[in-house]
Parts: sequence; C-alpha cells; structure tokens
Amino acid sequence: MQFTQEHEEMRRTMRNFVENELNPHVEEWEAAGAFPTHEIFKKMGNLGLLGISKPEEYGGLGLDYSYNLAVAEELGLCDCGGVPLSIGVQTDMATPALARFGSDELRRNYLAPAIAGDMVASIAVSEPHAGSDVAAIKTTAVKDGDDYVINGTKMWITNSPTADFFCLLANTSDGKPHMNKSLIVVPKDAGGITVDKPLNKLGMRSSQTAQVFFDNVRVPQRNLIGAEGMGFMMQMIQFQEERLWGAVSGLKGYDKLIQLTIDYAKDRQVFGMPLIDNQSVHFRLAELKTEVELLRSLIWRACEEYIHGKDVLQLASMAKLKAGRLSREVADACIQYWGGNGFMWDNPASRAWRDGRLASIGGGADEVMLGIICKTMDILPGKKKK
Repeated sequence: MQFTQEHEEMRRTMRNFVENELNPHVEEWEAAGAFPTHEIFKKMGNLGLLGISKPEEYGGLGLDYSYNLAVAEELGLCDCGGVPLSIGVQTDMATPALARFGSDELRRNYLAPAIAGDMVASIAVSEPHAGSDVAAIKTTAVKDGDDYVINGTKMWITNSPTADFFCLLANTSDGKPHMNKSLIVVPKDAGGITVDKPLNKLGMRSSQTAQVFFDNVRVPQRNLIGAEGMGFMMQMIQFQEERLWGAVSGLKGYDKLIQLTIDYAKDRQVFGMPLIDNQSVHFRLAELKTEVELLRSLIWRACEEYIHGKDVLQLASMAKLKAGRLSREVADACIQYWGGNGFMWDNPASRAWRDGRLASIGGGADEVMLGIICKTMDILPGKKKK
C-alpha cells in the first residue's frame, strides 16, 4: 500500500481521538463493564469516522476500504479491546451489507443515522448452538401480510444493550441452509424484543454483550436487506471486511505492548542485570516484532487486492487466523517478562491476553479459517456420500 496524505490525516484524527477521548476513561469503563456508546459514537460521527467507506449520499465519506483499515489500525492504540470492538461492530459488522445491498429507504432510516453516530447498530447472527456455523441458525422470519414475524434467540450480541437496531440473520424459508436465510433490519423498539443482562466475559469488559430474545417480533417486509434468501451470501461477503478489520485493529496494540514490555524489562533488575539483557528475552521480543510486521504486510497486501476488486477470501482468512494466534503469542510472552506483575488483572499484558483471546473465536474460529484456506487450496476433503 502506498498511503496518501489523506490516509495519514485520517490516521491522525483517529489517533488523537483515542488519546483524548478513549484512553483517559478506559480504566473507568473497564471497571464499569460499559462505556457511553451513544456519546462516543456521536463524537466519532461528527469527525466522519463511522462512515469512511460508506456512500456519500448517506453521510459517508465514499472512500475506498483502505482508508477504513488505516483508521482501524490506529484503534489498536486504545488501552483496551472492548471499545474498539464495539466501534468495529458499528462500522464493519452491522452496516456493510446494509450499505451495499439495502434499499434507499433502509439506508436513509438506519445507515445514515449510524454513520452520523445518532444510532447504535448491532449484528445479530450467532445463536447459542450456532457460532461459527452460521448455516445452523434456527431463528425464523415468517411472512404474515406485509410483515415478517421473527422468533428465535441470538447469543453473544455485542452492542445489544445500547443498540437502536439489529441487522439480523434469520431463516425465511425451509430451503437449503445456504439459500434460505435473509438479512433483516430490526429496530430495537419493535415489540417482543428482550435483551438479557450483559454477559460476564473473560475479556472485552468495556463492551456490552448480551443474549437477545425475539418473540413474535413484527417488522415490515420492506426491512429486508437485498433479496430474500441471499442473507448467507451477504453475510459471507461482510465477513471478509470484518476479518480484515479484526486483523488490522490489533497491530498497533501488539506494537504498543511489545514496547511497554521492553521499557519494563530495561528497568527490571534480575540477578544483577536488566532483564532485557538476557538473550532469550531480547531475541524473543525481536521475533515477536518480526511477526507483527509480517502480519501487517499480509493485511495491507490483502487490502490492496480487495480495493482493486480481487477475491481476498484466502488472504483475509489467513490474516484473521494469524492475528488471533499472534495476539495470544505476544500477550503470553509479555506476561512472562512482566513476571508477577503480569499476572495482575490491570496489567496491560494481562488485559491484552484476555481481550485478544476472542480473536480466535469471534468472526469465525481458527478452525473455520483453516477450513476456508484449505478449500481455497483445493485440499479440503469432500463430504462422503452415503
């Protein structure tokens, strides 16, 4: 990627926002298990940070996806993972399909307010029995007159306690599992929606995640995104951006943690010398820094191909797989070098380990990424016919 001055200006805007509006409050939000989502999103909307690659006619900047990823990379400087996760749900998980396939009415009523920061969006796909296996969802949307009647439950839904609307995946027919699903915009104030209490998560503590129940929820059929039965396909397209966003948003966090660990290891005296002077320590930190730079190059190569219309299913899956594993590798090594201090709850390495563990689960588990990569390599065994 050859970054333009506009890339750098947008990076600087996000970097300043993280430094001035997020990091001073992270400890408070982590302890509270929540942050003021509407307030933060409105500030971001005012800066144009919630619709970077979205259409200009709905308030977006209309820029290519590289600008979105450049800004997401700066989010890695946030001192926690939960707030960036909530932002990513808004920009790269709940709204891409709406922006690309939604009707003008839907985009005016939901996308434009989400870009402005006036509405909080949530993506409702996963279910208690169907996380990475999206085809196994059971939530239904049955036609009744001019409405869909929705029944089911969604699990691990980030932003749900504060969301104004859901981009929900449901079965709209009894057809084949990859052809019977549709994406539907469901406003939070539609009758029959119950959001359970926030889940007590290992990490991402400042983002609110909950189970959501849909009991005979009625929404107009015009809330359908795109064509009926194409929801699975749209979700798979949406996943490519989500996975690139997830991979790039961790990079500067890895850099920051490695540098914090270097600073600590220079000060920490062990057996009469600074910890950093042990070859096993400085070599390992050099290896980790190398791995981060390799991942950065992979992500930006994928981005370059993506904005030029190429299929990046393989590269995005590789980036997502590597990012999840590297987040654990970096955090685990840094915890070791912080010693007893690294085992403390509020240590930066400890928090990075807890927050980063989600990266190998959410948005498609590592095993799913490996399956996709194998499929693109044509080495995935086919299902045996009985």
